[in-house]
Amino acid sequence: MTELILALDVTNKKNALSIAHECAPYLDAIKLGYPLILSCGLSIVRSLEDEDLPLIADFKVADIPNTNRLIAEQVFDAGFTSIICHGFTGKDAVQACVDTSSDYGGACFVVAEMSHPGAAEFFSGGAAEQIARMAIECGADGIIAPATRPERVKILRNIIGTRKILSPGIGAQGGDTDAVRGVVDGIIVGRAIYEGEKPGDAAREFARIIKA
Repeated sequence: MTELILALDVTNKKNALSIAHECAPYLDAIKLGYPLILSCGLSIVRSLEDEDLPLIADFKVADIPNTNRLIAEQVFDAGFTSIICHGFTGKDAVQACVDTSSDYGGACFVVAEMSHPGAAEFFSGGAAEQIARMAIECGADGIIAPATRPERVKILRNIIGTRKILSPGIGAQGGDTDAVRGVVDGIIVGRAIYEGEKPGDAAREFARIIKA
């Protein structure tokens, strides 16, 4: 069954905790990125523990292997359950994230292709496919692929088989839930939920559509 993941990209701690609590009954995981972490610090992870949901660190880690390892260790020590890293940095850099995730009993997802229009400039010509294959070779748990380009998701699905695909771009970026539901394992939604007047209602509606 496809999961609903909230991209909690707000910058106010009180607001973030309120949205998370309101949406939690309808979510399968929460993804935290730089906007919230740089504003509130890694301690926000502990503040979210009461929601009892897996927390994904969306830092799109993209450095040399040793730095990737150090970042991943901080992520899992803070209480995250998964980490997202970039694949364009190469196999050794991705492997550092995968291995560290495994040491902590966590998961690692590799960005194969991003969801914004500019991604087509560089995640093209077979680059995304190459990253997806490398993610498998490294033992990653899955990849990130764009809901804004469902035809690309289907191509990448054929490459990674039963590994997971988490797919951003639904809502504000124009991705269609029905176009990727059933093809991906997790649909990531941000602004279409947290910018709503009633985020909980928005999350409930997305969950209803995704799990119908």
